[in-house]
Amino acid sequence: MKKLTRADIRGPQIYAAIRDDLRKRVIELKRARRVSVGPQVTLVFENRATMIMQVEEMCRAESISAPEKIQEEIDTYNKILPDEGQLAATLLVEITDEAQIATTLERLVGLQDHVWLVVGGERVKAEFDPEQFAADKLAAVQYLKFTLPAAARAALAEVGTAVALAIDHPGYRHEARLSEASRASLADDLA
Repeated sequence: MKKLTRADIRGPQIYAAIRDDLRKRVIELKRARRVSVGPQVTLVFENRATMIMQVEEMCRAESISAPEKIQEEIDTYNKILPDEGQLAATLLVEITDEAQIATTLERLVGLQDHVWLVVGGERVKAEFDPEQFAADKLAAVQYLKFTLPAAARAALAEVGTAVALAIDHPGYRHEARLSEASRASLADDLA
């Protein structure tokens, strides 16, 4: 996937005029790219459009307008975008009860070894960003990638291929089948 460049980012002043329309488009795009795996884990598959929105929102929220600071944001979010043959996602551990945050995250330590994308029966292990976690801690937001072998990429491109996300962590075992709209959206990322 082509990485973001400075030309992709409008900056806070220009972005303000188009923010509502862009947000609506990205929210609609994310609808097919958001998959809940059990009651507490959601993955949102990222692409150029979602990352452009993230950079624009960060620049807006933090009033970043200096070209070098915008470039820093672009560089940060480019690390999340997938490389050729990959899909990228943000994994969110969703905990609504504040008193349960610490115990839930402790229970999920080691999650990085237990998240899979299953394409036409082939299991592809998630590659978590190693800078984001320690062996004994898990953050509620994680960035990960799936490097798909050629057979899985070909299968993903075929209408009707069964695609699922699976988590086989001892403390959290769930699987979610992706809709056809989700499969098609992810296949577009690899096209």
